[in-house]
This record gives sequence, structure tokens and C-alpha cells, in this order.
Amino acid sequence: MTDSKDLHPAASTTGSTADSTFVLRLYVAGNSPQSQRAIERAKLFCERHLKGDYELSIVDLYQQPELAGEAQILALPTLVKSLPRPLQQFIGDLSNTDRLLLALDIGDRPNP
Repeated sequence: MTDSKDLHPAASTTGSTADSTFVLRLYVAGNSPQSQRAIERAKLFCERHLKGDYELSIVDLYQQPELAGEAQILALPTLVKSLPRPLQQFIGDLSNTDRLLLALDIGDRPNP
């Protein structure tokens, strides 16, 4: 697993993140089956509910343990939404879509 990897950059042409773009970071521990499931579920969630309008980074805390303290990560996996504000965290199993939508304060997204 890489240290940190952007899976779907959605930046504006100026290089800054567009207002409607969701910026998410998934913290995992190594290449365990639990980490792999969390990564797959996060990707699926983003494609289904954010319709390509997101940036998802994966951070392996085995590779970058110092980031756990900086981001105040206490348990894994943790999905953090930093934009749009407010910052929200979801800890644990990412399989319950309704709980994930509620926890990350992601309402219904308009269809393009």
C-alpha cells in the first residue's frame, strides 16, 4: 500500500478545490482485509453518492504514523470529510450507507 494516494482528483482549473467538491481522506492500517474492504467501500460510496465530484485520499498509518496524531485519529478505518465544511468523521465499517451519509452530513446530490 502506498503512503497516501489520491484516487479521484476533482480540482478546478485554477488548481484549487471547487466549492461543491467533497474532500475525503480514508485512514487505514496496512493492507489488511479490513483496510481493503474500507477502501473498496469508500470508492463505491463516492461514485454512487458524490457522482465524481470528490477527492479521495487513502492514508496508510503504518506508512505514515505521524498523521494519526495530526488528524486526531483514534480508531481505524476512519473516513474524514474536510470539505465542504464542517469537518466530519466516520469511524468504522463503511457498509451502512445511510449512517455514512448522515455522519458526513452529505445530503441528496443533484443529478447532472
